[in-house]
Amino acid sequence: MLLGPYLCFLVLTLGNPGPAGSPLPDQAPPLSTLEAPPAHGRTYEQPSLRPFTVEDALRVRNVTVADATKDALWVALTYSTAASRLGTDHFRYGDPTYIGPNRLELEVMEVETGRTHRLFPGPVNVEALTWSPAGDRLAFRHYENGVVRLQIWERNGGRVRTLRLRPDREVAWGGPLVWTPDGSGLVVGLRTPSWSAEARAAYEALEFGPIVVQDASEPFLAWDAVRNRSGLMELALVNVATGEVRVLAPEARYQDVRVGPDGDHLTYTVATPLKTSYRTGEGTEYAYFRQALQPGAEAVALLPKGERRQRLVFSPDGRTFAWADRGDVFVKGLEADSARNLTRDFRRPLSETDTTRRSFSLDRWRPDSGALLLRAQDGYYMMALDEEAEPRRVWAFPGATRREWERAPNLSIVQWTADGRYLYASRSARDRWDRGLVRLDVASGREEVLVSDSDLYRGWTVAEDGSRILVRRSDGDRPDELWVADGRFGGARQLTQANPWLAEVAFAKSRLIRYLDVDGDTLYGVLHVPADYREGTAVPLVAEIYESFFDNGYNAGAQILAAQGWLVLQPSVNFDIGFPGEAWMKGVTTAINTLMEQGMVDGRRLGIHGTSYGGYATNLIITQTDRFAAAINISGKVNIISFLGDSEKITTRNYNAAEQSQDRIGATLWEQPHKYWAHSAVLFADRIKTPLLLMTGQGDWNVPATNTREMYYALRRLGKEVVWVNYMKAGHGAGRAGASEDDFRDHWRRIVEWYDKHFRKAIEREGNG
Repeated sequence: MLLGPYLCFLVLTLGNPGPAGSPLPDQAPPLSTLEAPPAHGRTYEQPSLRPFTVEDALRVRNVTVADATKDALWVALTYSTAASRLGTDHFRYGDPTYIGPNRLELEVMEVETGRTHRLFPGPVNVEALTWSPAGDRLAFRHYENGVVRLQIWERNGGRVRTLRLRPDREVAWGGPLVWTPDGSGLVVGLRTPSWSAEARAAYEALEFGPIVVQDASEPFLAWDAVRNRSGLMELALVNVATGEVRVLAPEARYQDVRVGPDGDHLTYTVATPLKTSYRTGEGTEYAYFRQALQPGAEAVALLPKGERRQRLVFSPDGRTFAWADRGDVFVKGLEADSARNLTRDFRRPLSETDTTRRSFSLDRWRPDSGALLLRAQDGYYMMALDEEAEPRRVWAFPGATRREWERAPNLSIVQWTADGRYLYASRSARDRWDRGLVRLDVASGREEVLVSDSDLYRGWTVAEDGSRILVRRSDGDRPDELWVADGRFGGARQLTQANPWLAEVAFAKSRLIRYLDVDGDTLYGVLHVPADYREGTAVPLVAEIYESFFDNGYNAGAQILAAQGWLVLQPSVNFDIGFPGEAWMKGVTTAINTLMEQGMVDGRRLGIHGTSYGGYATNLIITQTDRFAAAINISGKVNIISFLGDSEKITTRNYNAAEQSQDRIGATLWEQPHKYWAHSAVLFADRIKTPLLLMTGQGDWNVPATNTREMYYALRRLGKEVVWVNYMKAGHGAGRAGASEDDFRDHWRRIVEWYDKHFRKAIEREGNG
């Protein structure tokens, strides 16, 4: 049944010519308008193209810039696939000694020529790829055959060298990896000789017993105590020429490790868990230190320790650091006794009619260390460090009111060039797909749009001198490719062809839709339209639900489903604390109504599914409406009450989610039990009329299969149509997080068959009726 005739409308974004005026200099046209872009093949209408398949989803390579040299002339690239993490032993979650698979192809590219250097013959498990200051070496950690190795690729000779540590030590996976400024050493995290045995023993005692006792008088939940061991390491300096190790700081949990620009000192944060906490921002003590790199030097506190974490941003010259706290920005010299609040006197009302005080956050330092770039509600401000200085707005957001500023395009600073002249920022509209890069001449205040269109841009990298720009770019439907351009985005050219075979594949095209929810609020969603869709034709629709959707991008699942001839909708919803279950009824249904009014959707053949929180939402919505022909809950909870204690390995997360974060109940179970009852779909299973497929992973430590299982037992008891598929070696995400490619294939086969079966039944019922 429909909710009613709500006023809704649709906006289609097929491209944006950018700002009014003459074309941008030397700008490449958006990929969405190209007849035959180099990596995107022929247009969809060509009969020789074939549909996207599950095999394609497994094969697609996704390129990422792991790190770039300061001049952006050399980049380290990784390529991942849907199979990169398959085979993870999900049952070992919580074991500090376990390192799961993440198989990546690793390449180094010379940007000017596009020539690549493959570092290994096949995919490897690597992390923390970091270029040396001179850009001639690439350091990284490599996990192979149960050992973490510290390795360096050398541009001169093109070989990978393993550092033989002297004395031999275990390198910490996930620890720091920081070059010294002269390139002679690396600051790394090392495990103590006893760490591995002690951490593994603690895990096995809790996982296998034979007797496990948990006592509430202890400061930590038992799994917190085990998990806390994973962050323990010593800080050490490794000589990259000899492998000689010098321990700098004792075993602790180190964060934000940084070597000063002169190479004479180290700064870091130590995080010390105090107790298991049920509230965000409590239970961990943070301390901040500076330590000289000379042998025997002791750490000196930079700030008083406390449970409120401060993220310190150090000046380029290394002499000063700054941080933001509750709307103010503070600065302190390394040798100073006290900090100075730079913004206290300038937190004035935003306007005569808006008494909200201006609030500042810290973005970055000016390259000469003489000023800070701050962000406020109405724009970016430059704050000099002089005693009499006043923040000067250098980049104003469009509009004159807070409402207008919040609706203005989103700006995010990417680079402040070394000469201090230009600020580069990514920019994206909030009401359409208009995305790109702009730069500001700080002295003159002149803003220049470098590229702006409907393409999707991610991972902007701008050389320190502003001479070169790197970005991952796509038409919003196909996988990203890496592009390079000059400092004004002129001469843009594609560097990678990660998936040339996709030229044979017809891709669904995404559209941005705009609609009103039941409360009259404007919402947006992403609609994936089959490649062979004919306008004005009513076809089946599958809704994938979660929270909010706006940007498009390569989506294997949407492509698989759209290849069946179905529309795939990702609608957004608005939440009210205490009543989250209403959101999907208010937003999902009206989004579908909008498309039905456009003549695009066959209302008899509607499907709905989601994963994790989206699976939870799917089960809730089908207790409130019977308009869907089929539904699928993938790794989603069905009982928020039993869920509080279901996921023991993530300890208090589920309490926190309900009381303070994603689940949005906004109260404890004992304060408002009726809201927990109202948001547990299993308690309303008797209202469900929609055929339901439940998909889980037996090793899911996030949303255990036992929680979802409650819905299977309830619906079976009630005589409802329900199927439960439990992948015995999979984790969160069911078959997509399985043990093998066969699990992945099975996952998608069952989803397609479930929808196809029930869409056919819906037509048959009407014919028989």
